[in-house]
Amino acid sequence: MKAALLITGGAVVALMTAPGLVAQTTPGPGQHGANPELPAPQRGLLPDMGIAEPAGWGARLPTVPTGWTIKAIATDLKIPRQTLVLPNGDILVAEGRGGGAPKLTPKDFIAGFLKARGNTAVKGGNRLTLLRDADGDGTYEGRWVYAENLDAPYGLAFAGGKIYVANQDALVRFDYTDGQTQAAAAPTTVAPLPSAVNHHWTKALTVDAEGRFLYVGIGSNSNIGERGMAVEENRALVWQVDATTGAVRPFATGLRNPTALAFEPGTRQLWTVVNERDELGPDLVPDYLTSVREGAFYGWPYAYWGPNVDPRIQPGDDEKVQSTVKPDYALQSHSAPLGLAFSQASLPAPFAEGAFIGLHGSWNRKQPVGYKVIFVPFSGGKPNGAPVDFVAGFQADGKTMGRPVGVTLDPKGAVIVADDLSNTVWRVTPTAQ
Repeated sequence: MKAALLITGGAVVALMTAPGLVAQTTPGPGQHGANPELPAPQRGLLPDMGIAEPAGWGARLPTVPTGWTIKAIATDLKIPRQTLVLPNGDILVAEGRGGGAPKLTPKDFIAGFLKARGNTAVKGGNRLTLLRDADGDGTYEGRWVYAENLDAPYGLAFAGGKIYVANQDALVRFDYTDGQTQAAAAPTTVAPLPSAVNHHWTKALTVDAEGRFLYVGIGSNSNIGERGMAVEENRALVWQVDATTGAVRPFATGLRNPTALAFEPGTRQLWTVVNERDELGPDLVPDYLTSVREGAFYGWPYAYWGPNVDPRIQPGDDEKVQSTVKPDYALQSHSAPLGLAFSQASLPAPFAEGAFIGLHGSWNRKQPVGYKVIFVPFSGGKPNGAPVDFVAGFQADGKTMGRPVGVTLDPKGAVIVADDLSNTVWRVTPTAQ
């Protein structure tokens, strides 16, 4: 048995965990899909919290399905978050750490301590690193700092010969020339982004097929509005940004923390993964994957998973509650999805149609969940079936070796996974490659 620190009901205790403890995708029934079970809210002085105690990989590797292989293509990075495959096959990696919201409650202090214990001690790079496999053998022998002195870069997109980067304070762009290893000039600002407080600092990003509009996911400045709604202006939503003029408008609202965005290739529908609210119990509220409908309101902070009232919000707003759109597909509560990429038809079954989702992992429950990349099968442009573990083994023997964030596909059918705990980029390929 091994001891791990746990905070439950406001007391710090030693929790004995058995060797081999790993995060499970489904510890109980009803955790995934269109109609998840929603238990009664549980409220206490503090939520249950547990540390993901870091450890090195050693001789271990993450596990992948039969017929696939995984290898590290870059290590010793400075907190890799999201990746972007450029037209020539080079991979751009956004590295950094943002935030800086003041701590207002005992939970803020304790949760901050626990999160720090479960994250890398490396200082964020605030840069873009470029990786190159010049001879196509799967080894990325080339590595350069493409741009630096950025402000917590996270979301990445490419369109019309330009690289777009969502820093925590602004959406910027770089002019790109095929094959370059370093940006030729400082970035141009497309649009400033809401950055006051930055409780949820990550700014997700994608671009439509025409390169006309960019979509930016902007998280809330609190769990449920406890900092006051003034600091929530232009938060908890997806912005649409005109790539030419920089004009912005709300596209969809009530999304507590939309951490990754992608277009489903068949329908060209925008989708996102969302980290939902805390402190209602270990199995409430489900994080989720959903299509993003123009003009839709998804509930935060007044309601969750459709018109289910959050009793903590006073005064409430019945009109908002009744207008809440139910998400498409529940993911496990507190699994913290941070990555989203849609598959391509060239991938072998059963991964040819669906969504790869990076689950960063829980901090606010006794039994850890997440800490893996899952695959949600689709049919006709919509989720259709239970999730499948795609990359797992990030936890073993009560330790945590890695935490997945961004997920990207390259033109050769490889899945690229950023791991911000071991500061590694992984490449997962069908064995035939």
